[in-house]
Amino acid sequence: MFDDMLSAMYKGIAEASGTMPVVFKGMERHFEKGWSNIGTSRHQFHELIHLREGRVGLVIEGRTVRVDRGGTLIIRPGMAHHIQVESSQADMLVLYFGFMSAEEALGALAGDDESSTVEPSSLERFLDFASGQAAATDDRTVEPFISLRGRSRSDISGIVDRIVREDAANEYAKDLMMQFMTMELLVVLSRALRYEWEESLRVRSGRAGELIRIARDYIIENHDRDITLGDVAGYVFLSQGYFTRAFREETGMSPIAFMIQVRVDHACRLLALEDIKVSGIARTVGFASPQRFNAAFRKQMGMPPLEYRKRMLALRKKGRERP
Repeated sequence: MFDDMLSAMYKGIAEASGTMPVVFKGMERHFEKGWSNIGTSRHQFHELIHLREGRVGLVIEGRTVRVDRGGTLIIRPGMAHHIQVESSQADMLVLYFGFMSAEEALGALAGDDESSTVEPSSLERFLDFASGQAAATDDRTVEPFISLRGRSRSDISGIVDRIVREDAANEYAKDLMMQFMTMELLVVLSRALRYEWEESLRVRSGRAGELIRIARDYIIENHDRDITLGDVAGYVFLSQGYFTRAFREETGMSPIAFMIQVRVDHACRLLALEDIKVSGIARTVGFASPQRFNAAFRKQMGMPPLEYRKRMLALRKKGRERP
C-alpha cells in the first residue's frame, strides 16, 4: 500500500513538472577568516549554500555577492564561482541537488539506479509546479544564482539542517526521507521567490501595472474557459492576495468582478442574436451554470438575460420599422 501511495505521488509530480529533486550530498563546512577555495569551482548540479554563522563573499560568473548569517543562495549548474570567508569564521550548510524523472527516482529508491539519468537544470520546472508561475514572467531566470533573504530564512535553515542530519545519520529509508525533505525545501524556496518578486513590485510600481495589464489581457482572452483567480494570479507569478490588491488598485475593481464584467459583456452581444439559447450562452461565456449566469447578469445589468434579449430585439424591430 505504501509503495502504491509513493508511486501515485511521484506520478502526480511527474505529470506536473516531469522531474523529482535528488540530493547528492548535504554537508557542513566550518572555515576561518580568510579561507578561500583555490581556483574556480564549476559544478554540474545546483549548489545551495545556507550560511548559519558569519559572512562570506562569492564571485559568480564575474559578479560579486555577499551572504550574511541566515542568507541562502543557489548557484545554477555550470556557473564558475569561488568563495572567501570575510568574518572571523563561517558556518555553512551546502547541498548539491539535481533532478531525475519521477519513474527513475522511484526505481532508484528501490535500488535499481543503473539506468537513472540526472538532469541538472530543471529547477525552474520544479518551481513552476510548486508555485504555479510561468517561468518567462520572472526576469531573474537568466541570473547565474538565486539569492534569498527575508521571512523564509528560519524555514529554510530548519529544513537544510534536517537534511544534513539525515545524511549523516544513515538510518533506515534515508534516501526516501532525503527526497521528502528536499521537496519540502524547494516548495519553501519557491514561496520565498514569490514573496521577493512581490516585494520588488512594491518598489517598482510601474512593473506591477504592467503585470496587471497582462493579467487583464489573459482574462479577456480566456474568459470563456473555466479559469480561476489562482490561474490568473499564477500567470503573472503573484499570490492571490497580492494580485487581488494590486488589481483593485490599478483598475478599481477586483479581478473576479472584472472577469464577470467581461463575461456579461460578451453575453450581451450574444443575446442580441435570436438563434442562441440563453442556457447555451451561459456556457459559451464561461459560467459554470445557467443559474450563476442569471444571477451575475441580473446584478450587473439590472434585469435577467431573457428580459435583456426581449428589449434588444424590440429596439432592433423598432429601428427596422422607422421610415
